[in-house]
Amino acid sequence: MNLEQPQIIQFPKIMDARGNLSFIQNMDHVPFEIKRTFWIYDVPGGMQRGGHAYKSEQEVILALSGSFDVTIINLKGEKFTFCLNRSYFGLYVPPLHWRQMDNFSTNAVSMHISSLPFDERDYIRDLDTFTSMNPS
Repeated sequence: MNLEQPQIIQFPKIMDARGNLSFIQNMDHVPFEIKRTFWIYDVPGGMQRGGHAYKSEQEVILALSGSFDVTIINLKGEKFTFCLNRSYFGLYVPPLHWRQMDNFSTNAVSMHISSLPFDERDYIRDLDTFTSMNPS
């Protein structure tokens, strides 16, 4: 796994007539030790979430229910959009990648798995500040 690029991770999927099951076991399925999880839900139509980058934190974002788009911008200014709509796929986001989530479907739930505990000092919340970090 290239830890410098955002990419989709597929988690185990156990299919059963009674309903499917997927799971995550720390570094068996994500490339870091899990230090924090949080989820976002009840997002009003047309709203965006995210709008920041982390200096050090790695993150995996999953759509536990419904769907939404995640737009990623790297320090080179390259932009990628991922549609998350299956609970057994997660988007790995390395540090120093801007992320913004939008196009939430009704009843969408996003789960975020993080490599670090919350620390406001790790956030870059201004896109101009982030894009000025471009090494070229």
